[in-house]
Amino acid sequence: MSTPQKTPSGSWRIQVFYRGVRDAATFPTQREARQWADARRTELRAAAEGGKAATKLLGESFTLNDAMKKYGEEVSPEKRGARWELLRIEAITTKHPHWPGKRRMAELDAQDLIQWRDARLKLVSKGTVLREIAMVSHVLDTARQDWGWISSNPMADVRRPKTPDHRERVISGPEIRAMLRQLGWTRCKRAATTKNAVAYCFIAALQTGMRASEIANLEWDDVRDSFCILHAGRTKTGKGRQVPLTHAARRNIEMMRGFHDELVFGIEAASLDALFRRHRSKASLEGFTFHDTRHTAATRMAQVLHVLDLCKAFGWTDTKRALTYYNPTGSDIAARLNAGRSGTPIQ
Repeated sequence: MSTPQKTPSGSWRIQVFYRGVRDAATFPTQREARQWADARRTELRAAAEGGKAATKLLGESFTLNDAMKKYGEEVSPEKRGARWELLRIEAITTKHPHWPGKRRMAELDAQDLIQWRDARLKLVSKGTVLREIAMVSHVLDTARQDWGWISSNPMADVRRPKTPDHRERVISGPEIRAMLRQLGWTRCKRAATTKNAVAYCFIAALQTGMRASEIANLEWDDVRDSFCILHAGRTKTGKGRQVPLTHAARRNIEMMRGFHDELVFGIEAASLDALFRRHRSKASLEGFTFHDTRHTAATRMAQVLHVLDLCKAFGWTDTKRALTYYNPTGSDIAARLNAGRSGTPIQ
């Protein structure tokens, strides 16, 4: 077995050699160096043997937690949401009850994952479990297709929880006014405090349908007279888009002039969400989140925009997304039917 050698810089370098193939790497600690050497030697041996023998060898050598770690190191960093995925991997592997992380990949089966799923459903929502299952399933698919650690994905035999109904929360006029009072908003008054900035973010979200992160990252250089530019990589989908601005939305943005030199609203997305929840509680309100401004905006804008224009403004590539965010009540629809689009009552 190779022995780690300490370098002048204090790190540890180790080499492995198997059937004419040599590899080496350097690590901060001796323990990490030895762990890598063991894993790398197994991979070289498997590559030399090939076929089912290699899969069997790798499956018996590595655990599910090894797969999660390798995925976090090699696959997650390439994703736009890498930070959140790495946090999820850490939470799953260290905090989840019944997580079969120590099971060898060759021994892992659907029942191991079903027990984990059932334990999670007792603690968190179905939506959260669905997202976790999807990520673990992709880890296992990667282990099968790219690394050759398993011959089949045991998650394929795990039944997914029923997809939860999407939220249909529209923030009412009285709730909006109560929030603005709590945030110290005054019409035509420029933002002077962070609390004021939250108010103007809230109004911008209601007027444009932009997400909290999109509002927080908006820069003055990207604001035009009738639209603002959201660059690729700064949106949830990773694709850029132009967000139309009404005259009222443009005036609202101008109220932030001078608050921050570069950012329009001068507040981070995480702080925006936390402050919004804090002031919502102070206003004795509940049942809605900052993201529900997107539902509210879509419901209002859908009354005057063609569905394709709505999709462009909100960044949806599938028109079905409009049904998720457009949440009118039965009485809203009845009122429009009674009035008639052309001004002639519908009999």
